[in-house]
Amino acid sequence: MKPPLGVAELEEVGAFIDQWLATQLSENPVVVAVDANVDGPGSWFVRLKGEEKDVFTVRFMLRQRTLAYETYLMPAPEENDAEFYRHLLARNRGMYGAALCVGEENAIFLQGQLDSRQVLVEDELDRVLGSLYVWVEQFFRPALRIGFASRFGM
Repeated sequence: MKPPLGVAELEEVGAFIDQWLATQLSENPVVVAVDANVDGPGSWFVRLKGEEKDVFTVRFMLRQRTLAYETYLMPAPEENDAEFYRHLLARNRGMYGAALCVGEENAIFLQGQLDSRQVLVEDELDRVLGSLYVWVEQFFRPALRIGFASRFGM
């Protein structure tokens, strides 16, 4: 097991994330806002503009050993629970770096983490943010139609 990052290393990784997010905000058209240190040092909220889901936020949390990330996908289903959860479990298969999970108030989240040192690997943050974006876009509408079918006249 690798030792946890020290203060200087955490500051280096945090500065790298700050710079990367500033670049995303200026160059990536789906990134519409970035808020740093909302939950304390080493936390970022990145607001993204989607197509299937209009807007969603990815939360990054830098810890001594991991960079954790998550985004809220949708509330708990109102109906078709078994089909809804079976659908989401099937979606989990083949995902890399994140998984669908049940969180507060039984809401559905996409959540993952990577070794804090991996943040400095070229394109790793791009992979994480891009993957979360694609998965929200792919998973949101079909899951919504199952878990809230009567709202769609189904």
